[in-house]
Amino acid sequence: MKRFSALLLCCLSFLLPSVRATDSSLVSASSVPAAVSHSVPSLAVPTDEEILKEFKKYFRKFKETSDRVEAIMALDGTDSPQLVDVLLPILKDKDTEVVDAAVKILAGLKGETSVAAVFVALAEKKDEPSRLGILRVIAEGGLKGDYEPLLECLSDKSWRIRYRVVLALAARNEKRSVPRFIELTADKEPAVRCAAMEALGNFHEEAVVDIGIEALQDKTWQVRSSAAKVLLQVRARRSIGPLVAAMEVEEGRLLKDFSLALEEITGKFYGMRTEEWRKWWTTNVERFEIPSDEQLASTKAKRAENAAIYSPPGSTSYHGIESPSRRVLFIIDVSGSMEAQVIEKERFEDGDYPSMSRIDIVKTELQRTIEGLESYVELNILAFATQVKPWKKEIVKCNVLNKKSAMEWVGRLEAIGGNSKEGLARAGLTGAANLGEGKTNTYGVLMRALDVEGGRGSQDEAYEVAVDTIFFLSDGRPTVGELVDPDDILREVQIANELRKVVIHTIALGEFQKEFMKTLARQNNGQFVDLGR
Repeated sequence: MKRFSALLLCCLSFLLPSVRATDSSLVSASSVPAAVSHSVPSLAVPTDEEILKEFKKYFRKFKETSDRVEAIMALDGTDSPQLVDVLLPILKDKDTEVVDAAVKILAGLKGETSVAAVFVALAEKKDEPSRLGILRVIAEGGLKGDYEPLLECLSDKSWRIRYRVVLALAARNEKRSVPRFIELTADKEPAVRCAAMEALGNFHEEAVVDIGIEALQDKTWQVRSSAAKVLLQVRARRSIGPLVAAMEVEEGRLLKDFSLALEEITGKFYGMRTEEWRKWWTTNVERFEIPSDEQLASTKAKRAENAAIYSPPGSTSYHGIESPSRRVLFIIDVSGSMEAQVIEKERFEDGDYPSMSRIDIVKTELQRTIEGLESYVELNILAFATQVKPWKKEIVKCNVLNKKSAMEWVGRLEAIGGNSKEGLARAGLTGAANLGEGKTNTYGVLMRALDVEGGRGSQDEAYEVAVDTIFFLSDGRPTVGELVDPDDILREVQIANELRKVVIHTIALGEFQKEFMKTLARQNNGQFVDLGR
């Protein structure tokens, strides 16, 4: 009955756009072919009021997340102020999938009175969950209504609300918000400072240059990263000296952020070689002029060609991906399929591996990478199949003892529940075969890597994580965990990483559709490497 009710609602929402009349509640009989009109009764088209009445009647009876989401999505096309009243309580729901659905429907409102109702609700609601949900609606829908409720929320004691206000104001794309963004670059919460700076950068406001230069000294690395981003967007000569100076004291991944900003401003490409930037700037400080956009465009291809040359000494290199990061997490797939032999053996024949199994190749390469890490690099390792197993509870320095421990731990890893165990399973020894533990819990390991506790809905919690770069290696699609659909996992990683700003590099090995791995890297500022089959 639950599924039928949800399906009925979906059918109604599907029919409404094509049959709803503007001033009539009936479908005209003239629209029915003459040959059959005598046998087809007039079809009553439910009004928005009727649809919402049915929704309120049945929604509370749904218990499964899928049914609740389906019922909410059936309201697509309904556009009335009453919709806001109906869905507003759902914005406080504990199930984030349900909240996401409600936000999506409300963000699609177009009618003037409907949009006005959203802003009235923002002015009236003072609790954090309601305000956060309404602000998401405004940002995701780009809704433009009463400006005052947004300004009032800027003084809210919750930084999460202030952060969402910045996103909502930025989505309106109105110049009058610029002074507010400037004020918020001094907010006590790093996430708010980042969002305000990036909003100014998107407006290409000249004022953000001095703000970004000052933020290069911020104690929070995510703020320094945002500073580099906005200085890259708003190209100013006075940014060059401070960026070079910042590179001279910075360590790790942000060297790349700063060097990319310098390249975009100057049209020069010295990569992460700080001494070369200093030498060049000392020579040219008096006479250098910012190149035009056309001149800059001609240098970008050359930058890509030479990117590998300018890796700084001591950078981490894993499967051809170079990173200056000093706080690295390696994620290694040990699911049952990792026991399989690689098909394109010629690609690996010079690697001197113990065997041509995927797991042996991966283990050997990781051990070699760990062995070459400098002592100032901090690392941790997560091995995952159905369960996630960490080497350490948190990242540790790569001193000689930790490197030895890490390499031995990696050496003991085995593919869990692979093909070699199927004989045990057929003999009835399913426990020994351990097949159930050899699946691929991609969602679980990525949430663990991003230090997200409690799964979905914790995107704003503890975003100042220790790790700034992840290398994620897997040989197959997600098959187990709280989420297994690749699109769902991509969405949740984006939410979780919105404030964390962790770079995620991905390495794929095996015969499977690798678009998920490519997209995961692209959405999180990483590189993708395909090791073949």
